[in-house]
Parts: sequence; structure tokens; C-alpha cells
Amino acid sequence: MRRSLLMRIMPAAAAAAIAAWPVLAAQRDDPDWPCIQRKVPELSLGQVWTGAELPPAVADWSKDAGISALVTELAARRVPLAEAQQKIKSYAENLPVGERERRMTMLVQGLFDHMNRERSDVISGIARYAHRQRDMATILRQEASAVDALRAKPDADPNELTARSDRLVFQTRIFQERAESLSFVCEVPTLIEQRLYALAKAIAEALKDQ
Repeated sequence: MRRSLLMRIMPAAAAAAIAAWPVLAAQRDDPDWPCIQRKVPELSLGQVWTGAELPPAVADWSKDAGISALVTELAARRVPLAEAQQKIKSYAENLPVGERERRMTMLVQGLFDHMNRERSDVISGIARYAHRQRDMATILRQEASAVDALRAKPDADPNELTARSDRLVFQTRIFQERAESLSFVCEVPTLIEQRLYALAKAIAEALKDQ
């Protein structure tokens, strides 16, 4: 009796779990953007850098091995922000006065290029992830309807009904776990943007103190 009740309830629960996905996506202009956070594919330098306009020469920052290595190190979120800010301050203090502004502005451009690209890659990955989730939701709804139709047949094979119901519940659980993990991933572009702003601010303060 209990098994029979679960077999009736589980497909209905599966359908309810996946029903929210297309509704959530439909509330936004981009159907492949499932996040609460507004989608901004790319940042502009002016959003994070409040100092003087950077000279064209800083575009070649990647040709400087020292700057490139420092950009990679500072951009890594595994490095605590306070530690990264201190590294910027120490780096500036150890530069020759005549070289400080040039190299620090190269660092600004390098961090912006590197982290803006990283952020855009994350946003593209979220869109691909959401697209797969939407496709999976469609498949699960179709399977839930098929299981309901099978259950309505008086001559339905109970073993087949049990197997398909169990598989549907398992697949729905995977879908729900993926949806929950997506909420954390949605925060990453904002975290990258906030870190970039904080690092750029630290560079501006280091230049001000020269």
C-alpha cells in the first residue's frame, strides 16, 4: 500500500519540482540566463577604475612577465583579498619612483583584461548550464506525463511502472541538485567584479601615496 502511494506521489512531485524552472527563466529577457543577478556580459574599465585615463602603452602588459605573473596571482580568488591588497602596496613601494606609475597602470589594465575575461567566461558557462537545465526540464516533464499515462492503464506492467517511477525520481533529484548549485555559481560574476574593483582601488591608493 505504501509503495503504491509513493508511486502515485513521486511523479507529481517531480513535475512540481521542474515546473518552476521555465517560469523563472521566462521572467527575464534572456531565456538562457537563470540568475537573479542582472546579466552584464562585460565590464567597462570606467566601472572599476576611477583614476586618470590609462595610456595606450599599458595594453602591452601581457608582454611583461613580472606583471603577467602578478596579475594571475592577484586575480586568483583563493588568495584572500586583504593579502592581495597588501601585495599591491608592497609591489608599489619596491618599484623605482620613475617606474611606479607606468607599471602600476599596466597592472590595472592587466587585472581588468584578465578578470573581465574570466567573468565573461563564467557568464557564458552559466548560460550553457541553464540551457541544459531547460532541456532536462522538458525531458522530465515528458517522462512524468508518460508515467502518469502508464499508471492509468489497467493492464500496466507494475515492474515497468516501478522502474520508470524510480528513474524519474532519481533524475529529478539530479535536476534539483544542479539547480541549487547554480544559485551559488550565479554569484561568481559579482564576486569577480567586486574583487576587481577592490584591487583597482588598492592600486589607486598606492599611486596616490607615491
